Amino acid sequence: MAQEAVNLLIVEDNAQHLELTLRALKRNNLSSNIAVAKDGAEALDFLFCRGRYADRCADEIPRLIILDLKLPKVDGMDVLREIKADERTCRIPVVILTTSREEKDLRESYRLGVNSFIVKPVDFNQFMQAVGQLGFYWLSLNEVSNKE
Repeated sequence: MAQEAVNLLIVEDNAQHLELTLRALKRNNLSSNIAVAKDGAEALDFLFCRGRYADRCADEIPRLIILDLKLPKVDGMDVLREIKADERTCRIPVVILTTSREEKDLRESYRLGVNSFIVKPVDFNQFMQAVGQLGFYWLSLNEVSNKE
């Protein structure tokens, strides 16, 4: 039996932030077909079907990537750069969800082609609401075409 295509790739190394993100998506009925990468290298391997993901079908790309910036191995800005530079992945919407309030991170993310930049709210309820809203918009309302 074939696996269902992944709708969402979450790239997050912080276990608490990941748990909150998954909980917010589940609360908004957006929790099906999610893949998780815990560092930038794993995210790139997943997207480009390398390493332990070599058997994954390259045609099945996520509808959305939620990307943290502060990641081990390969940082989020470099992951974004590779996603947007490759013909196979450049049209995937990428939402930065980060604790960074650095103006340089915001400017560089948009220069590289990020679709949205959200600073993680510290308050639990605000975090849940923000993730729920971003998931609903990008996975339910937004129309995407990954075809040329």
